[in-house]
Amino acid sequence: MNQYINVRNLQVDRHLFDFLESEVLPGSGVASGAFWSGFDRLIHDLTPRNSEILQRRNEIQRLLDDWHQRNRGSFDFAEYKAYLREIGYLEPDVDDFLVCTKNVDDEIALQAGPQLVVPVNNARYALNAANARWGSLYDALYGTDAIDENGGAERSSAYNSVRGGRVIAFGRRFLDQAIPLAQGFHADAMRYAVSEGQLSIHLRNGVATGLRESRKLKGYQGTPENPTALLFRNHGLHFEIQFDRNHPVGQSDDAGIKDILMEAALTTIMDAEDSVTAVDGEDKVLVYRNWLGLMKGDLKAAFSKDGRTVTRSLNPDREYVSPSGETFSARGRSLLFIRNVGHLMTNPAILDRDGREVYEGIMDAVITGLIAMHDLLGNGKYVNSAKGSVYIVKPKMHGSKEASFAGELFDRVEELLGLERFTIKIGVMDEERRTSLNLKACIHAVKERVVFINTGFLDRTGDEIHTSMEAGAMVRKHEMRSSVWLQSYEKSNVAVGLMCGLQGHAQIGKGMWAMPDQMREMLEQKIAHPLAGANTAWVPSPTAAALHALHYHEVDVASVQNRLKETIDDQRENILNIPVARDHEWSAVEIAQELDNNAQGILGYVVRWVEQGIGCSKVPDINNIGLMEDRATLRISSQHIANWLRHGICTKEQVMETLKRMAAVVDAQNADDPAYRPMAADFDNSAAFQTACDLVFEGCNQPNGYTEPILHRRRLEYKYSMIQH
Repeated sequence: MNQYINVRNLQVDRHLFDFLESEVLPGSGVASGAFWSGFDRLIHDLTPRNSEILQRRNEIQRLLDDWHQRNRGSFDFAEYKAYLREIGYLEPDVDDFLVCTKNVDDEIALQAGPQLVVPVNNARYALNAANARWGSLYDALYGTDAIDENGGAERSSAYNSVRGGRVIAFGRRFLDQAIPLAQGFHADAMRYAVSEGQLSIHLRNGVATGLRESRKLKGYQGTPENPTALLFRNHGLHFEIQFDRNHPVGQSDDAGIKDILMEAALTTIMDAEDSVTAVDGEDKVLVYRNWLGLMKGDLKAAFSKDGRTVTRSLNPDREYVSPSGETFSARGRSLLFIRNVGHLMTNPAILDRDGREVYEGIMDAVITGLIAMHDLLGNGKYVNSAKGSVYIVKPKMHGSKEASFAGELFDRVEELLGLERFTIKIGVMDEERRTSLNLKACIHAVKERVVFINTGFLDRTGDEIHTSMEAGAMVRKHEMRSSVWLQSYEKSNVAVGLMCGLQGHAQIGKGMWAMPDQMREMLEQKIAHPLAGANTAWVPSPTAAALHALHYHEVDVASVQNRLKETIDDQRENILNIPVARDHEWSAVEIAQELDNNAQGILGYVVRWVEQGIGCSKVPDINNIGLMEDRATLRISSQHIANWLRHGICTKEQVMETLKRMAAVVDAQNADDPAYRPMAADFDNSAAFQTACDLVFEGCNQPNGYTEPILHRRRLEYKYSMIQH
């Protein structure tokens, strides 16, 4: 159980207190006494404001529920919209403005490329993501279904030259698209050299040619006559051709090319929210310690691979010589954000003077900001922000008042840490309906700080369902993706971002590709994100980042954004289109399929969260397709079942039977995991199963449909029961 240290008017978990005193405060430029007294004041000043925000959320939800109950069967859109304005759900329009965020790193402001999101409490994953700034295109193609396996091109442990040949051919087609030759094609290249500051390519027919756009060559390694690597930039994104005629791949390549190295994950969100299980002081220390290791550059992770111990650490920068002969370096690591929790949750890691748990979002802002001081002061081996900024992603905010409160919180953190105003930048996640409808006002509230907005299907749909819980039964989950509100929300996010001047200052992002094993399909579909004007989009792995980078070479996002700025439409009326199923006549089979899908997804994720402390993992779905899941998965699935229960599409008995049947399915899917505790063996004493039941049967009463209150309570119960036993 927690042991606390009394400091000022706070009680601080001993694990957290010792960590801050011994590892974070030394070298931070902030004295211990000043830190704790300032932290104490900040907590007690801002806690009432945080509580008011949550009370306002609850009041708005009650008003919405009341309206839908009164108007069930006689919905009038004009009256509904007027009511939303009356209760402050739809905010007054703000005058046109442009954001004025300063000191934003190029990876955010100027470059377009993939973004990783990774649980920061897993050091190995965190390091893999930070190092995914550069990734092998050949490995990503060879090791995934991006290259088909027919005709003898199967994946195998030994090198398959047929498959390798297809990878090389794919690579050559990419080069033709990204850096076309003045004459001929890269498939006919026999040798690459740098001559008099220009790239010279010798073709199979004896012709020597150059690039159609010579400025795309940026540097080389080795000698000009015999480079070991050539660096290029296309649409602001880099890639490197690597040469080695002694390499197994280079031996089979006419030009000796062994690989194409892609600049891939330009930025990474180190997640301390949806993909972690941090329910007490001990857990929070793990989150914060890994963030500290990243800021100091000394984080390491050791693991076993093929019978040997491998130690992973952060990659160094990459060194080159420019075509004109000057040496320079390219950043070797992804630029790191840290995602704090939202305004809702408290955490027992710190108690206030009345013995109440402190709001976790306040705690995160202070401590992750303090840790980032080590980067700002140059205490580490590497620099994260070359512009001297701290990047914090703030999720799950509802409307501009909540965005404004986040800005006020960051003001206070900067005062506490002695930072210039607006050093801390904010990423605003557009994942709640009240934010989507008032996005311009939300951006205006943090216009000096904003560096990121994005969309996300799962949380946004979960909030869509809960907000209109009383309006009627919602359409099936797969129908949500083609619904009017969702399509309009995705368009509106980009349009409002461009209207507010985010281009050149901030990222406009799109959501996660959740199927890490389906890379062929990702290559076909995810190009839609840059085509929609998004200059970043989430991917589930370094491999996916290397492949998604191809899309940003194919699409010039800046040009797309310039075109979109000329035709910006107001999508808010379409966003208000509630996805209630009109005149639904689902068969018993269709209802059962929907319940099976939702229940299996809930159970498959919850069992790892509650009983193993795993907040993000590849969870097999009902068809045994691995999906990268985090808490947002639970929100949409549990809210959907809760909605169907509320409107009589199914019964509690039917749902319970489904949960029990799906528990057996999930047990079978996890049969090879020695740490797994089967649910179906004892439903009453399975913490995971009981958690899943709570999420569904108490879903209507959860604040905004969030899963965190139930998950945290059940995880703490389970964790401390294990300690006692």
